Amino acid sequence: MFDPFELYLHEDCPYFDETTELLGIRGDGELRIISREAGIAACTEDLAKFYERKGLRVVEYVQSGKEFKAGDLLFRAEGDLRELFRLWRVSQTFLSITCAVATKTRKLLGLAREVNPRVIVATTRKAHPGMRYFELKAVRAGGGEIHRNSLSDSVLITQNHLRVVRELENLKSLRKIEIEPGNVEEALRYAKLADVLLLDHFSPEELERLVPRLRELNPSLEIAVAGNITEENIKDYARLADIIVTSEPYYAKPLDLTTRIEKS
Repeated sequence: MFDPFELYLHEDCPYFDETTELLGIRGDGELRIISREAGIAACTEDLAKFYERKGLRVVEYVQSGKEFKAGDLLFRAEGDLRELFRLWRVSQTFLSITCAVATKTRKLLGLAREVNPRVIVATTRKAHPGMRYFELKAVRAGGGEIHRNSLSDSVLITQNHLRVVRELENLKSLRKIEIEPGNVEEALRYAKLADVLLLDHFSPEELERLVPRLRELNPSLEIAVAGNITEENIKDYARLADIIVTSEPYYAKPLDLTTRIEKS
């Protein structure tokens, strides 16, 4: 079975760790990853399993979804020093990314639910190549949902599909049908055909006028909104929507972590 951690490690240490070889480092030691800022943990369990596969002993870590403060220990492991040095940078970088995604998701969700307690914050499939599984898991650790994992798990008829296929009247699917209209006219046309309308790059002012009309046409219709939604404007969208669709968590600034390795 493919192990993404082996790929990450191979990129960073394809042959030998020249520094530890030169210094003749041997014996057992301890690795501690500490956060310099507050955040939400994500994918620490996955990292722990990889350490165990490499013959190391994981002593403690903050579980996914749990909060931590600046100065808190995020992850601690013991074992062969050469292996700890090989895994050091990959581990720190990995957690700085996954925890940042979880932290950003939690922040966006908190802001959105200040104005709409039932709104869902869901991320797109625009995760980074090679990191999708972990970034999606980090979103859930932060309290978010996944809009689409992949092309294989849902139906989303986008503007590109509509340029190629014009006839939607006889669609039948066991899955929910989501349509992305390009303008107000299309939104009104597809409101009765869709289970979900994805209103992409509509301004809050446009949505204020459009959403009541859509709900009147189809009371069971779910309204999803997307496009340049940030911490600054998410409340404006959350008031009007059932689902906020965003890629923002994937591009969160990595958390500031540090690693300390000591000999036992």
